[in-house]
Amino acid sequence: MTIKDTPEEWEVRATETPFKGNKTSVRTDDVVMPDGSVVRRDYQVHPGSVAVLALDDEDRVLVLRQYRHPVRHKLWEIPAGLLDIPGENPLHAAQRELYEEAHVKAETWRVLTDVYTTPGGCDEAVRIFLARDLSAAEGERFEVEDEEADMELARVPLDELVRGVLAGELHNNCLVVGALSLVAARQGDGLDALRPAEAPWPARPFEA
Repeated sequence: MTIKDTPEEWEVRATETPFKGNKTSVRTDDVVMPDGSVVRRDYQVHPGSVAVLALDDEDRVLVLRQYRHPVRHKLWEIPAGLLDIPGENPLHAAQRELYEEAHVKAETWRVLTDVYTTPGGCDEAVRIFLARDLSAAEGERFEVEDEEADMELARVPLDELVRGVLAGELHNNCLVVGALSLVAARQGDGLDALRPAEAPWPARPFEA
């Protein structure tokens, strides 16, 4: 048996959107179950996101610390952000986020992994990139606001991040998945075997 996620869509008898926000909304679907019963499912509709595990020449990962109000924590994270428009090239979005949040650019990009962050209650899909050969970005720094105005930046050895993940000290989804995926890739076929930066992404199709 091949262990692989497969697309499937059960019949929806009715749908409504009781809440619409600036970036996301809440949808309610009446979904037909295998036994023929109809069950109501509420979930967040999300445009999709990208995240960047930026690795420097000293095997340190660029991380930032940001307040996240829903969980009442300051979390260490990797640079990440929303896809601004439907069909946006995720590589371009990732390059933008790395510039805006860290004022850094990278010469070498690969797809590290793709995840659904919380598939039981949200349709968010995230593509996590590996960025290497880092250097300072040209021009003025992007002007941040709100929670990002209080953001801290650091470069942390990959081994220290993995230790923190396994110790239950680091909780951000993209940081956890990204750090562990990088270790797994190194122990497997190597970083050059990772998918190219503009590999297809069925969860959020785009024009290369």
